[in-house]
Amino acid sequence: MISVPAEHTEPAEPAEPVVPENTGPVAPSRAGRNLPAAIGVGVLLGAAVLVSLLTVRHLFIGIIAAAAAVGTVELVGALRRGAEVRVTLWPVLIGGQAMVWLAWPFGRDGMLAAFVLTILACMVWRFRGGIEGYLRDVSASILTAAYVPLFASFATLLVVADDGVARVLCFLILVVSSDTGGYIAGVLFGKHPMSPTISPKKSWEGFAGSMTAGIVAGVLTVMLMLDGQWWQGALFGAALVCIATVGDLVESLIKRDLGVKDMGNLLPGHGGLMDRLDSLLPAAVVSYLLLQLFVPA
Repeated sequence: MISVPAEHTEPAEPAEPVVPENTGPVAPSRAGRNLPAAIGVGVLLGAAVLVSLLTVRHLFIGIIAAAAAVGTVELVGALRRGAEVRVTLWPVLIGGQAMVWLAWPFGRDGMLAAFVLTILACMVWRFRGGIEGYLRDVSASILTAAYVPLFASFATLLVVADDGVARVLCFLILVVSSDTGGYIAGVLFGKHPMSPTISPKKSWEGFAGSMTAGIVAGVLTVMLMLDGQWWQGALFGAALVCIATVGDLVESLIKRDLGVKDMGNLLPGHGGLMDRLDSLLPAAVVSYLLLQLFVPA
């Protein structure tokens, strides 16, 4: 029998791999934020602040108190996660609320009294934890009480003045202008890091943008809202840009020391609330002091 050879067929070429469309999350911007989420959250927070100021301005104290409480919890959590520091949470939380609210009827005296009593409460509360780490934990508790609610209480002092709405708006417009000017200039022109080991994304070009925007905003707000002089507005703007930058660097140092990326994850595009309060808290202190000097209430 004669067999018929099978038909010779060449092996088929492998099909070209199909490259799937990129459906993953959008890469963060050059400045490291999810920009749409950051803008959306910023607009919502700004709207809440404006509504409180333009309706019943003392409602703004409630926003300050809530922000101080959330910021305190976030900082306490970061200290525990990063360094196993046991802050006395309840004395700091309760004492922090006392600082914010007592600044309304009693001014700086009420703030100071609440702060001192908070320190005493932290010292006593920590007895329960024994000897080990006592000094570390009490020191961190005092730092938390000063850094978050005490600094935030200066915003209460701003809003309770007769022209408190204008003072708070000057303060907030300056900080937002500084942040926005620095962000835009840093993204477009940033080449020279300001402090590579602390905050690699912060550049001298961004700082120049912050300073330019801050001085312009300071001159306009102080002259138009508070009937101050142009040079007072310029000094006010420059001072707030500097202290807001310092506040941002301080929080970056704390996070790097603790080994955490963000203080929390409450705000999409921003991280935790403390990651937004870092510049506002020290700026509230300087705003109150300078505006009291330039245009006393």
